[in-house]
Amino acid sequence: MSHALREKPYAEQLPVTGAAAMILDGRYLPPPEDKDGKLWVRTSALIQATPDGLYAMWRDVEAAPVWQEQITQVVATGERTSRWVMESGGKTIEWDSEVLADEPGRRIAWRSTGGESDNAGEVIFEDAPGGRGAIVTVLQEFRIGKLASAWETFLGRNPKQTVIENLRHFKHSPKQAKFLELRRNLTEIEA
Repeated sequence: MSHALREKPYAEQLPVTGAAAMILDGRYLPPPEDKDGKLWVRTSALIQATPDGLYAMWRDVEAAPVWQEQITQVVATGERTSRWVMESGGKTIEWDSEVLADEPGRRIAWRSTGGESDNAGEVIFEDAPGGRGAIVTVLQEFRIGKLASAWETFLGRNPKQTVIENLRHFKHSPKQAKFLELRRNLTEIEA
């Protein structure tokens, strides 16, 4: 009887591997272990939008301050490079970043190249089963080692919490974008 309860005849098969998340026996493996002062964060969200639309939003780095906490400014310095500024409690951290992999509608990978933050990561955009939007998975690495407590003091929270909250804010960004576009169109009609 217990065998019958575990069967889901209409369930879709889980992928064997994914770029940002490895799956073994139908379960996600934890992020890599910290062996040299790295902190790994992985989180996913189901978002009611297309992977292409979400990719375009994420790739627009200058709009990142809209949905990323404490990020006050991002300036694109080239096609694949940018300068990031984070402020909290009157303190500022700045760093440069470059895009390492750019697969439109599917994946973006990046790393910091200089400055006060040493991080890298990737974001994966996949169609959700049953046409229910997209699954967005973020895997991010912070090389902070002994600076972990300084990071937490600066931001007021653990980097893991920040990544999770940023993805939550990103999830709601499409709704905000649609609302602002609708409002702008109504304003144009009234004018």
